[in-house]
Amino acid sequence: MNWQEVCADTALQGIPYKIELNRWGQIVMSPAKNKHSVYQGLIQSIIQSMVKEGLTYPECPIQTEDNVKVADVVWISRERYQQIKNDDVCSVAPEICIEIKSSSNTQEEMKFKKELYFKAGAAEFWLCNENGEMSFYSKEGQMINSAIVPNYPVYVEL
Repeated sequence: MNWQEVCADTALQGIPYKIELNRWGQIVMSPAKNKHSVYQGLIQSIIQSMVKEGLTYPECPIQTEDNVKVADVVWISRERYQQIKNDDVCSVAPEICIEIKSSSNTQEEMKFKKELYFKAGAAEFWLCNENGEMSFYSKEGQMINSAIVPNYPVYVEL
């Protein structure tokens, strides 16, 4: 199955799950949880209040080496957005890809996604853990703070 088929399948529309594809074209679904959605909204609004340029949005499908992954929140420059604005799935990753770790995610899964996003063109990967603690990464490794949004807090409070 490819991403266009997933998007066109009426049986998959409106289900309360995040859908991704693995390398074999199989659907991988994760149930949405309230706390996860709240963190998504908070992270997005904090970025928007700090960075006036570019776009910040949730649930961004990104083509990776392991098929389509959906970042929980992204920030993308206007220039890069012009490259992907007509894509069903981003052919290049936004500059910042953010994942919110839930109890169903493993650290290994988050590390795997981080590497996939970097290989797809991301400049930074952010991880929000279940307590709202933020970790920031570049291709070179963990950073104290984001280079793109340097004043972003290291803790998101619910």
